[in-house]
Amino acid sequence: MLKRPTLLWLLVPHVLYLGALPLVNRVTPTVLGLPFLVFWMLLATLLTPASVWLAWRGDRKRAARRAAGAPAGERGAA
Repeated sequence: MLKRPTLLWLLVPHVLYLGALPLVNRVTPTVLGLPFLVFWMLLATLLTPASVWLAWRGDRKRAARRAAGAPAGERGAA
């Protein structure tokens, strides 16, 4: 079981840049006048900060819930 599932958002950039690269390595379809591969890299670059922010937000909410519900002696424990 995952203790911090919101950190899975950090896998999004990895999948966009490396995992899907062999699938999107095309030149002929163009999007907004760009070759598809260039468009894909631009999209991945724009989605990376969003996924990092989602992971940060989820982890911060988890920490706040844990601090509010944990006894005083367990607040510093990971």
